[in-house]
Amino acid sequence: MKFIVLLGDGMADFPIPELGKRTPLQVAKTPNMDFIAKNGLTGSVCPIPKGLPLGSDVANLSILGYDPKKYYSGRAPLEAASIGIDLSPADVAFRCNLVTLRLVGTEFVMEDYSAGHISTEDARFLISDIVRELNTESISFYSGVSYRHLMVWKNGNTDLDLTPPHDILNKKIIDFLPKGEDAKLLIKLMSDSQIILSSHQKNKEREKKGLNPANSLWFWGQGKAPHLISFKEKYNLTGAIISAVDLIKGLGIYAGLKVVDVPGATGYLDTNYEGKAEYAIAELKERDFVYLHVEAPDEGGHAGDVELKIRAIEDFDSRVVANILKEIEQFKEYKILLVPDHATPISLRTHTDGHVPFAILSNSLVSDKGEKYDELLIEKGSLRFDRGYELMDYFIQGD
Repeated sequence: MKFIVLLGDGMADFPIPELGKRTPLQVAKTPNMDFIAKNGLTGSVCPIPKGLPLGSDVANLSILGYDPKKYYSGRAPLEAASIGIDLSPADVAFRCNLVTLRLVGTEFVMEDYSAGHISTEDARFLISDIVRELNTESISFYSGVSYRHLMVWKNGNTDLDLTPPHDILNKKIIDFLPKGEDAKLLIKLMSDSQIILSSHQKNKEREKKGLNPANSLWFWGQGKAPHLISFKEKYNLTGAIISAVDLIKGLGIYAGLKVVDVPGATGYLDTNYEGKAEYAIAELKERDFVYLHVEAPDEGGHAGDVELKIRAIEDFDSRVVANILKEIEQFKEYKILLVPDHATPISLRTHTDGHVPFAILSNSLVSDKGEKYDELLIEKGSLRFDRGYELMDYFIQGD
């Protein structure tokens, strides 16, 4: 049996008035996802337990089959693993965004959590100066991809109240600065970064081109290295994970899955959709399980852009799901799980908890005759998993 998960990050949404009180999933043309729903088993799953952060880290940990209440230790340690940082037991990793702050009167406002989805090349110029100016014996900065970077604090503190920057767009940052013991250190690092970045030649070049300057660092997602049992040990399956996002790659590393890098995969709407599908099928020829993650729909949700999100969903359907359906028949037995990790509603521009729809297609399962792949499956589907990690148990081990 071959198993593949097709995960469209943040695909689910709320009804939108300008769409006739329909969601982007309901409006988007998704014949291939609809085929899976019509010919498979459908239902709902709650990937994020109450009380845990509303993040893709928690949600994907859950979808992959791990109870977040038992295994979750923070987002940044997963990203650290992805870029080859070996955390000691006393190290605390922090996600470190390059962001754009805008001065409104006398207050700074969070204008852009990604500094205009800054290129990795531009970001490396900036982070290299941050490393030179701000690294100490206990504080180390590391360059990542685009706006996503890391800071590691030796013998650091995890007991801090930190806010993801995408949750506070167009809000005054004064209300969301780090809080808790040792928060002053992080606030000072952020202030120092603003002095370095605001006058940086690379930012001056960006502004001349009409691009957002990356004029501050922003810390969030702190945690220590998690301790997961391997996916092979848990399910007795070999597997691979495909994503452009560091936290998903890091999750794969900690789960003992092969991390597959696809040329041209960006984590944005210009990602190499076809390449991800091609590499997934190639991995299925060698392994039992593939987890294929596409970030683009989530980016549309964070942008609050309906058209962008619909386009991302349609691209996922026509360029990933369609190609998987074309090639999957070469395997004698297979199962496909189609699911988002959470909703990223256009109206909120951030993640929410609660149930999301899923569908499972297999040449060994009887269909429950779903009509279309959208949020209505939350109520109409025949299966329901209130503990998100149990969906993978059913997907792998169920009839």
